[in-house]
Amino acid sequence: QVQLVESGGGLVQPGGSLGLSCAASGSIFSIPAMGWYRQAPGKQRELVAITNPGGTVYADPVKGRFTISRDNAKNTVYLQMNSLKPEDTAVYYCNAVQVKGPLRNTYWGQGTQVTVSS
Repeated sequence: QVQLVESGGGLVQPGGSLGLSCAASGSIFSIPAMGWYRQAPGKQRELVAITNPGGTVYADPVKGRFTISRDNAKNTVYLQMNSLKPEDTAVYYCNAVQVKGPLRNTYWGQGTQVTVSS
C-alpha cells in the first residue's frame, strides 16, 4: 500500500500564488508517475499535471501558470501555482501510479482545498 498526504492548500486572492506538496510513504517502489488532479463542487475530477520519466503533461487551463516537480529522494511531488484565478478553486488531489510486474495500482491522497477569491 502507498499513502499520499497533501499539504499547502488555503485561501488566496486572484493573481496570487500557492504551493502544494504531496509526500508518499509505504510501499513506495516502482512509482513511475505522480501527478495532481482537482475537483470543483458539482464537477468531475480533472487532470491538472502529471510528471513521469518521459516528461510532464499539463492541462490547458493551467499551462504557463502551474509547475509540477518531483523530488525522488524525498518521495514528494510539488505543484507551484501562480497567477491563480477563481476558476482554479477546487479540492486538489495527489495521484500516484505503481507498477509491479503485471499489476498496476493507482493511489489518491485525501485532498487539500484551494480557494481563490477576493
